[in-house]
Amino acid sequence: MDIKNLFNVKDKVVLVTGGSRGIGEMIATVRDDLYVSAGAKVYISSRSAEACEKVATALSAKGPGQCIPVAADLQKLEEVHRLVAEISKHETHLDVLINNAGANWAEKFDTFPDHAFEKVINLNLKRVFSLTQACMPLLTAKSTLDNPSSVINIGSIDGFRAAPQMTFAYTSAKAGLHHLTRHMAGKLGERGVVFNSIAPGAFQSKMMRETLEKFGDSIRAKIPIGRIGTPEDVAGTCIYLSSRAGQYTNGATIALDGGSLVYSKL
Repeated sequence: MDIKNLFNVKDKVVLVTGGSRGIGEMIATVRDDLYVSAGAKVYISSRSAEACEKVATALSAKGPGQCIPVAADLQKLEEVHRLVAEISKHETHLDVLINNAGANWAEKFDTFPDHAFEKVINLNLKRVFSLTQACMPLLTAKSTLDNPSSVINIGSIDGFRAAPQMTFAYTSAKAGLHHLTRHMAGKLGERGVVFNSIAPGAFQSKMMRETLEKFGDSIRAKIPIGRIGTPEDVAGTCIYLSSRAGQYTNGATIALDGGSLVYSKL
């Protein structure tokens, strides 16, 4: 067994959506053993060109990998295809696709607006399918059954449970995303692509910041290991799923929550 190369992602070509902030930035960001510092070539995409440029410049400066920004509004199908076309100008293949871009909306049931439900479902679920579909020629261009490319969908532990917040569309979308991942894994694995999802719990992301400021102590008290997730936690799991170590993992949803889903205290 070649332990040295078991988690090697050097020279892999990676696309991370929503990569300029939150979980996406944690995945792309330069920390020990993470994508850019491990020598990968990482494309990051989000709506904000300025945010993408800022993150990509900082990551590429530290290296040894490279980070390239491509701004795109993935709510729009034409932007999905433009993003893939832009990457295709420079790359003949894609080793890893990380579908992280997402949106949330919390509002009381009686006033929850239709446009908000549609926006959340569209970005968190429908566009994951759209982008994965558009990326398949790149994902299969170099992959084999013995050396598959990897699609990693960022779900949520709220896809397993009824969340305490009134985020009806978000929990529905994430539950759907977990199942979409399993469905694609079962139907498309034969093309040399493995599909898995990660379901993060509490992380210090922009989406969670206000919640953690108000209820951080209470949230930590219900996590068996007693802390909030870090960039190393989520990026390390992605590295595993992107490397030789994870090539036989297909159709899994990994709860990355410190054990909060199994917390039990009488």
